Amino acid sequence: MASGTGIWTNWAGTATAAPDVVHRPLTAEEIGAAVAAAAADGARIRTWGSGHSFTSIAVADEHAIDLSGYSGITHVDPATNEVTVRAGTTLRALNAALDAHGLAMVNLGDIDRQTIAGALSTGTHGTGAALGGLATQVSALELVLADGSVVRCSASESAELFAAARIGLGALGVIKTVTLRCVPSFTLAAREAPGRLADVLDRLDDDVKDNDHFEFYWFPHGETVLTKHNNRLPDGVPSKPLSRLRSWVEYDLIENRLFGAVCRAERAVPALVRPAQRLIAATLSERDYSDTSHRVFVTNRAVRFVESEYAVPHESLPDVLSELRRVVARLADPVAFPVEIRFAAADDVWLSTAYGRDTAYVAVHQYAGMPYREYFAAFESIAGAADGRPHWGKLHSLDAATLRERYPRFDDFLRVRAEVDPQGRFGNAYTDRALGA
Repeated sequence: MASGTGIWTNWAGTATAAPDVVHRPLTAEEIGAAVAAAAADGARIRTWGSGHSFTSIAVADEHAIDLSGYSGITHVDPATNEVTVRAGTTLRALNAALDAHGLAMVNLGDIDRQTIAGALSTGTHGTGAALGGLATQVSALELVLADGSVVRCSASESAELFAAARIGLGALGVIKTVTLRCVPSFTLAAREAPGRLADVLDRLDDDVKDNDHFEFYWFPHGETVLTKHNNRLPDGVPSKPLSRLRSWVEYDLIENRLFGAVCRAERAVPALVRPAQRLIAATLSERDYSDTSHRVFVTNRAVRFVESEYAVPHESLPDVLSELRRVVARLADPVAFPVEIRFAAADDVWLSTAYGRDTAYVAVHQYAGMPYREYFAAFESIAGAADGRPHWGKLHSLDAATLRERYPRFDDFLRVRAEVDPQGRFGNAYTDRALGA
């Protein structure tokens, strides 16, 4: 099914599109028909997910595919815990469906608005020094290629396409289904506590090594951090979630409503940023609770922001933060949002930010509507000096020439792309810059 459209805007308001045609397939056959229609028009075609990327990676100026109607689990293998899911399924819907089967994803990020295909295509990840990003949990993909054929790829079938397509930037074809290696449902014990940056860095190696999932948020105009330690509980241990009242106070009232009000005040009067961060630091409290894994991983983010994130070698993190701290002190415009730091194990996915090396992720944010370009440019320079790789769905300015230097298998990816999409049917302005026209 195809139609005209108005203006599409992503969640952060950093990218817009006004495509000529929007396809809204409900079946696999309709996905193929959409690709064929674009080819007949000599047009390029891109898939929309939930619009949660901050870059213009999902922008479709000619033909667009909206897969929101093509969702749901299609197969569960109880012997292997592998689950096949349609590409338009959001992570939120997937987590609920996996719950019903007594299953879970072994690791997640803290946002569940993305579609599974969009999350994979941009390299979405969580935190955990022994764990990889979402792409490492994939055992097979089905793609509709530019010639209309449907190809299944895995480690044993079209292995090079699989190595490329698990994080394919939407540039290889339309993902039809994803097969995930899931695990039996599990409970996470969560401990969240305020602290000081110097103390966190002093014990960083132990915290990262000794916890299943460790991350921290640093408020960049001071020393305050919020640490998060999440660890799996043995089977059978009952969960102890926060009470409904405390959950509402901590997450809805303080982290969204109060924080949103503070950010609006800071945007109106930038001089309030530094005292406001001291106020926010004073509201942070210790939290100990346990719950079903995805309820601990995922956080509701109602306050809008823009974001840039770079993956740096794990051992480079202290120097990167030290340089970033010096830069923040000199900025003309203060920073209203904390810096988020997470960790991941090395993997073998060609365009993964963690390809071939244990990784620390540093994500910088700014409240929507506040100046961010000077801050993000300075951060990009710092991360670049540490051989940083940008998250594909978060703001960066790098082009193919620079990215080739940072990804050992970059040219292998381009070779596979040329084989499956020789005319660049699935490109857009973002892939022209990041991969080369």
